[in-house]
Amino acid sequence: MTRLGVIGIGNMGEAILRGACSGGALKADETFVFDHNPQKAEPLHREFGVRVCSDIDELFENSTLILLAVKPHSLDTLAEEKYDFFAEKGVISIVAGRSGERLASMLPQSTRILHTMPNTPALVGEGMVVFEDGDTLLREERDFAERLFGAVGKVERVTAHLMDAVTGISGSGPAYVDLFIEALADAACNGISAVGTNGIWLRQASAGDRGGARCFEGQSMFPRRYNDRGGCCT
Repeated sequence: MTRLGVIGIGNMGEAILRGACSGGALKADETFVFDHNPQKAEPLHREFGVRVCSDIDELFENSTLILLAVKPHSLDTLAEEKYDFFAEKGVISIVAGRSGERLASMLPQSTRILHTMPNTPALVGEGMVVFEDGDTLLREERDFAERLFGAVGKVERVTAHLMDAVTGISGSGPAYVDLFIEALADAACNGISAVGTNGIWLRQASAGDRGGARCFEGQSMFPRRYNDRGGCCT
């Protein structure tokens, strides 16, 4: 039986828990959470019944698989201070800038590790979560991870040397798309200057961007080439 312990309830940690609990990928009574700010975990306890730990030692004691959802500098401190607690544990990390190889160098040799990179659309169940190949999880832990992240989006695997590019494209890409959508809406507002129309243009820009993306989702060619062949944005 896999008992998940989640360390860090920021935007991404919360999104993963909400998606997985809502989608039935997690059992609340087998899910333990800890954050230095207990108020971040309380809404998850009230809504889904996940078990909030009073300290991080309690989380380690009750969990067989750990999800690290903390900031990079916090991970460095955690790995040093709780080094022995990671022994014989499975660890899934969503921490940016800490590769599977680096994680392995920070934790006991017996720790089983999977490095992943999710992105912010996971907040609405439309994320892309990339697994770094070469993980050392047990088969049942790997299957669990796929169900967990599958609840908030799509899951893909790439080799370790591509993970930095994944961080730039999949991890950071949505922020650029957000700016593009905002620029389209701003242009409409400035061009038409109609009071109270901001929401209209934002909705239209968002829908157009989302629909355009779906036109070439799953395609092996770049959008420009797709459109040159009579795609949906010609």
